[in-house]
Amino acid sequence: MKRHLSLLAALLLACGPGTEPSVVRTGGLEIRAAVEPETPRLGENRLVLELRDAEGRPVEGANLDVKVHMHAMGAMPAMGGPAHVAETGGGRYEAHFALDMGGTWQVEIAAGSEARAEGSLTVGTPGLRLAAAGAGAGPEAPGAAPAGAAAPPHAEHAGEFRIAPERLQRIGVRSVPAARRTLTSTLRAPARIVIDESALHDVSLKVQGWVGELHADAVGDRVESGDVLFTLYSPALYAAQREYLVAREAQARARKSGVPDRADYLVEAARNRLRLWDLAPAELERIAAGGVPLEQVPIRSPATGFVMEKNVVAGGAVEPGARLYRIAPLDPIWVEAELYEAEIRLVSVGMPARLEVPALPGRRFEGEVAWVYPSVSDTTRTARVRVELANPDLALRPDMFGTLHLDAPPEEALVVPISAVLHAGERSFVFLDLGGGRLRPQPVEVGRRFGEDVEVLSGVDAGQAVVASATFLVASESRLRAALERW
Repeated sequence: MKRHLSLLAALLLACGPGTEPSVVRTGGLEIRAAVEPETPRLGENRLVLELRDAEGRPVEGANLDVKVHMHAMGAMPAMGGPAHVAETGGGRYEAHFALDMGGTWQVEIAAGSEARAEGSLTVGTPGLRLAAAGAGAGPEAPGAAPAGAAAPPHAEHAGEFRIAPERLQRIGVRSVPAARRTLTSTLRAPARIVIDESALHDVSLKVQGWVGELHADAVGDRVESGDVLFTLYSPALYAAQREYLVAREAQARARKSGVPDRADYLVEAARNRLRLWDLAPAELERIAAGGVPLEQVPIRSPATGFVMEKNVVAGGAVEPGARLYRIAPLDPIWVEAELYEAEIRLVSVGMPARLEVPALPGRRFEGEVAWVYPSVSDTTRTARVRVELANPDLALRPDMFGTLHLDAPPEEALVVPISAVLHAGERSFVFLDLGGGRLRPQPVEVGRRFGEDVEVLSGVDAGQAVVASATFLVASESRLRAALERW
């Protein structure tokens, strides 16, 4: 008993008259701390600390870190930081720091990796509030709340402030509890109508020639499979037709000889050459029946659709491999939409989708997700999804814009009203309503938005009351009070 009284007397003497130290036991150490002056002020202050081990011996040469800071709030940046710590002997230390504005400041003390304490001090309010923190937290000193017990009803946390309840009512502050709900969300994404790439057909030739008569003469023309696009004169194609006819004549003579099939291979080879040069079976039959080669060979459409690209004119020369036409059907048609990275996990092939197009008011087009692209854009940080839609009346046209709606599967989430969340740079926070006009800013991590609610991933527990309206007024009120205290 005498030993404890002598220790307390020594600390009181070091801290100055009238200063009552806070005592915390954590990580096998006893930390005694007091603030000087007893009532913290704007400008220079100091913490007087004493460290003792489990046997009550002074701990010298400790690796002691002290941090006095204030969290960012609204447009106000974070302030404060590490304090300058000096050892004064006999297990005693001094931490010097400056307070740049009024309000409540957070205090963090760490002696090595195990002994940690945290608390707060308030400009203009006597004393220092301190408690053990982290895995090394142990029983408090006599007179403090036992470990695991609830804090006293009016204990003030770092950053906590108070606004009179009648004033909260006048400025329209309303609080609601954070709630866990099973929610469904609809993903909305800007979309663009595009051609079905899998149904595109290009028309090109394998021989050189010159265009004769042009039938499909404009972009946008509709053509049916087998329709004549243009006629072509090609010396190579003309010569191949003559070889085919000569082979047929030789075949006819062979039929009357003792070796009737001796010319069959010549006919087959000549016919295959014309077929590989894309002559249609109808043209081959026509040449065989007439016995005369065609000077102007019809070039036919390989598919039904619309001419989307045309690179040929009457009388023009064409080269092998050049794309002369691009033909595409518009039924069905594709819709491509851009989704944020975080939304991609919610989308799967077969998910129902709805398209709305501003140019077609009152109409909704139903379909399913056909493909989720495997890459993300390095500029927009979005990923594409594709929906295939029936388009029998051709109301949807390439390069139209619209909005794609995707119904995400239901998920359970902890949510608060989106009006409760304020943002300061990259951080988000809410004001916890502690009752009796006591409020405290609480950093949170937010997720997806569900209508007027937003998912809270961390920082708030279900049932905790948060300020849901007039949050900007509350933030302004707290900054104004701090500014007045400083002024």
